[in-house]
Amino acid sequence: MKELKDLCRKNIWNLAPYSSARDEYSGHEAHVFLDANENPYNTPYNRYPDPLQRDLKTALSKLKNVPAENIFLGNGSDEAIDLCYRVFCNPGIDNVVAIEPTYGMYKVCADINDVEYRPVLLDEHFQINAEKMLDACDEHTKLIWICSPNNPTGNLLDPDEIHKLLDSFQGIVVIDEAYADFALAKCFRTELQDYPNMIVLNTMSKAWGCAAIRLGMAFASTDIIGLFNKVKYPYNINILTQKQALAALNDKLLVDKWIRIIRDERNNLMNAFSELPICDVVYPSNANFFLAKMSNAEDIYNFLVGKGIIVRNRSKVKLCGNCLRITIGKRSENQELVAALREYYSKL
Repeated sequence: MKELKDLCRKNIWNLAPYSSARDEYSGHEAHVFLDANENPYNTPYNRYPDPLQRDLKTALSKLKNVPAENIFLGNGSDEAIDLCYRVFCNPGIDNVVAIEPTYGMYKVCADINDVEYRPVLLDEHFQINAEKMLDACDEHTKLIWICSPNNPTGNLLDPDEIHKLLDSFQGIVVIDEAYADFALAKCFRTELQDYPNMIVLNTMSKAWGCAAIRLGMAFASTDIIGLFNKVKYPYNINILTQKQALAALNDKLLVDKWIRIIRDERNNLMNAFSELPICDVVYPSNANFFLAKMSNAEDIYNFLVGKGIIVRNRSKVKLCGNCLRITIGKRSENQELVAALREYYSKL
């Protein structure tokens, strides 16, 4: 890996971050706050939240087995994705390499930040090839984007190939593990100490059932976390989100139960799809969704919309022609979907 200073944008490395009122005192218990121009009424919503989310990071540290100083919290994972560009990529000069197909926000953020985006197609099994990824890189490549389990394909990417990238690439490898809770595989966040060039993303939106509170995580070296904290907005995680996240983290057993149910329902629904004459292929999945190649994805999608059932038509995504992406719902919802598909076939 290159020196972090050489990977970071010079203006960011030299940036003097904004110092909020809550950053400027520490080490003392306080009960009178006359520093931040807050309204003294309407407790507790009148006070700015902890800008570094210390209590929440402490709770997450125990759960994720990652030191609190190696955790960044963002307004969804999308904030951390955007920060990767803002910290490391010089607009109009640098580029990033990513697998394709994958989560669309990597490219959207590249376009917003005026950074060239270089997609590398997965193989016919939706697997990654490290050599092809490295061949797409040059001296201006700052980031490589990996999503595992991948979206929209649902499969885990070969960890050996990912390790080749981590060992060979001179820039930053970002591994998005948003769906890792549904997979029976070792998470890359457990290898942070071995790879200072790795950023691992995670979220409260999926397994934890907290999409509404918009809380994403990035796990990385303390130096990278420090750069993220320099650039983020001072109070990026509001107090309502912090409180709800802490409450959710106290019910890990319930979340584990949800994960088991979703895995079981995923298997049942994938089996049901494989028996449908209008389904050509059901692709393996390690996530809370799966990809299915249909006889006529557009027509089936529109039929389901008419029934009030919404899935995702991924037909226009490369390698995903005629494919629908199906999120695993409750058993009754999954059964309603299968019944609607059988009705569609009966009318052909």
